[in-house]
Amino acid sequence: MKIDYLQALKRVADARGTWILHGQEPLLEQNLLDAFRQSWQVQETERQRYDISSVSDWKHVFNALNSLSLFSQHLAVEVHGNIKPDAGALKQLKNYIQHNESNLLLVVMPKQDSSSLKSAFFQVVEANGVVVPLVANYPKERQQILSIEAEKLGIQLDQEAWQWLMQHHEHNLLAAKNSLMRVSDTFPEQRLILTEHLYACLQDQSRYSTYDLSDALLAGNLAQSIRIFQYLLASGEPMSLILWTISREMRLLMQLFEQPQNALQLGIWKTKISSYQQALRRLNPRQFLTWPGLLLHIDAAIKGMSEENAEHLCQQAIAELCGVSLFEYSA
Repeated sequence: MKIDYLQALKRVADARGTWILHGQEPLLEQNLLDAFRQSWQVQETERQRYDISSVSDWKHVFNALNSLSLFSQHLAVEVHGNIKPDAGALKQLKNYIQHNESNLLLVVMPKQDSSSLKSAFFQVVEANGVVVPLVANYPKERQQILSIEAEKLGIQLDQEAWQWLMQHHEHNLLAAKNSLMRVSDTFPEQRLILTEHLYACLQDQSRYSTYDLSDALLAGNLAQSIRIFQYLLASGEPMSLILWTISREMRLLMQLFEQPQNALQLGIWKTKISSYQQALRRLNPRQFLTWPGLLLHIDAAIKGMSEENAEHLCQQAIAELCGVSLFEYSA
């Protein structure tokens, strides 16, 4: 069967047979491995680890699964690598699944492509064991995961603080967790974390943040917006996060133009409504018609799907938000 990260956490104590964890979220992988290892310690389960560097290494894995030590009733074999079993090892895997109900084979792999997920190895495990994709694709899912981390630290975030944290870190769950740890350490007596706590705590990590970029864009300050954009690039901020910030402001402005009375329902913070209204008064609504296409061009350039310069296109989008056109982009 296939289950998600949160479901997997609940099933760790009873895990037997064969499990595969695969993905590129280090926070999810580390949390699950920590949970498994703690469970094995409590249950006095013997743990062995194998790193697979060639197909032949799988024979050591199945030899271990079929030979318990004198001091153990249960065995957990933890396997790391990106090499799947060949036909011979796959036969041993099927035999293990059919005859061994008390041990656990836990395979930890990096993110797999669609063809790999259709391989015989994954099909056998999904039909007879558990496959856990280490992904968090949706904002609600990421917030659920991070809420658990916040609860461990004894803190809660109000909704505006969650929005700020998610915008600041986008898909980087590990960085978001580190920020939760930092704000907890910085404000040890504060149980309810507000946006100002996060901002005060994290603003010194860099001279500028995407939060500053949003402010400059709404103010129509082109020179400051470009300065912040260049700083973010130089400091290693992912281009995808910068695009997310730009697209969010464009989307909110377009929606507010269509629904001027629904600012709060659109997710605009109460303290920011006047900034968005001023930006709308400065902008020509005809510009909005070109924004979706420009954002698609930027996204394609970032992903290497076009030969256009993503940095130049981002500067064009920044200028558009400030009410200026720098240059034409190809259709």
